[in-house]
Amino acid sequence: MPGITPSNFIELQASSPAPACDGCAHGERLGFSFSFAYQPIIDATTGGIYAHEALVRGPAGEPAPTILSRVNKENRYRFDQACRVKAIKTAAALAMPTMLSINFMPNAIYKPEVCIRATLEAARTHGFAVDRLIFETVEGERVSDAKWLAEVLHEYQRIGFQTAIDDFGAGFAGLNLLADFQPDIVKLDMDLVRHIDQSPARRAIVRGVARICEELGIKVIGEGVETIEESACLQDLGIHLLQGYLFSKPLFEGCLRAGEAHWQSRA
Repeated sequence: MPGITPSNFIELQASSPAPACDGCAHGERLGFSFSFAYQPIIDATTGGIYAHEALVRGPAGEPAPTILSRVNKENRYRFDQACRVKAIKTAAALAMPTMLSINFMPNAIYKPEVCIRATLEAARTHGFAVDRLIFETVEGERVSDAKWLAEVLHEYQRIGFQTAIDDFGAGFAGLNLLADFQPDIVKLDMDLVRHIDQSPARRAIVRGVARICEELGIKVIGEGVETIEESACLQDLGIHLLQGYLFSKPLFEGCLRAGEAHWQSRA
């Protein structure tokens, strides 16, 4: 894949803004506004906050479907690019002290070398370190070319971004994608997490995924954690990065600070 490599990364950071493609340059053509809520990802071993995931919301905090229902084939690319810039800008304004996880639409990417430059420029402009950015792709979204997705994710890693597969175990990629590409992070689908303490089958599956990821050097996040029992079970299985309502709901245009998360980590 042509474009950015570690050797020219510093040069790109210091350079003037890259010429953007039409989709990146005209975010206002979306015709609607949006903002973000940020949900923390907790490190249960320390009680600290590992990262915040940026979750799209309406401009007054309206739920995500009110915005996502307006995304279509024609504006998907512009929306994906606008989301990156807005998520970084808002996190920087909050002086977010943790890593920032941004969802991206794999089917919206068709000029990765330009899109990455636009993302780098947003990070540089707003003073958000590139090595604090995680890009996570939704495994549940059907990807027409999994090999292409693996190449895009490889490129992201070469730049210095962290990469994650979201909703692992729910969609169309799964273990086949892991064979082609090893992300930094795998996020377990919340359906695997729900009532895991009561389900021997879920525990066996998650234990297997955790062992595979450990061997491949991949961190695992359990998302959708709602009960103390689910949290304790995941930790017993060796998963200590946790996300869900047990710890905090998404905070509209806000982020959790160290010491603000209070929960009982074990039953």
